[in-house]
Amino acid sequence: TGNDIVLDPFAERQFKPDGSSSSPIDHDAADFVKRINALYEEGGKKLVDGYAPFCKHLFVPNFTPASSGAVKITGENEHLLRSGYQARTEKELPVLTRWFPKSALQQQPPQAKYLDIILYSREQIRKEREAKGDDPSYQEEAPWGIVSVKPTDFPYETPMQPITMMRNALGKEEGGSGVQMNRDKYKDAVAFWSEYAPIQ
Repeated sequence: TGNDIVLDPFAERQFKPDGSSSSPIDHDAADFVKRINALYEEGGKKLVDGYAPFCKHLFVPNFTPASSGAVKITGENEHLLRSGYQARTEKELPVLTRWFPKSALQQQPPQAKYLDIILYSREQIRKEREAKGDDPSYQEEAPWGIVSVKPTDFPYETPMQPITMMRNALGKEEGGSGVQMNRDKYKDAVAFWSEYAPIQ
């Protein structure tokens, strides 16, 4: 394709209208990738460092209908919170999470201001696919793969959920990235996610 950035199979679920993703993106996947590459080129191919050397972020204005994926917890909405064990793919271990059901929120959140495009290097994607026993016939050479799209109101990285950090520390075989826990970043994540909860 010639693009530096492609949609990784892990993120394809966000573009499926079947409800398999908690943060769906209502936009044609091929056009989405085309726009992201155009914005990447316009911005001088500048990326923001992520939680590990293989992870980068690209923050772009939100050109989709997607709303922010998290809501601040208040005395008025706290009773709406739900919890349960969830896995993002069949090969991941389910972990305990909490969320606001979208249908239960009296006011639907407005359109997010930005999209946080989370990228993994080709080398890291290959390592994780190999560790999980994914289809070895998948051949992609583009240097960056979109592993997640986060609609957000902040033009900077918000902390990943603490349980995601724990899953990453478990290793690639269990669906994580293999990056060890950073205690200070974990505490920052706890502080943020004590006040917010994702919408599903």
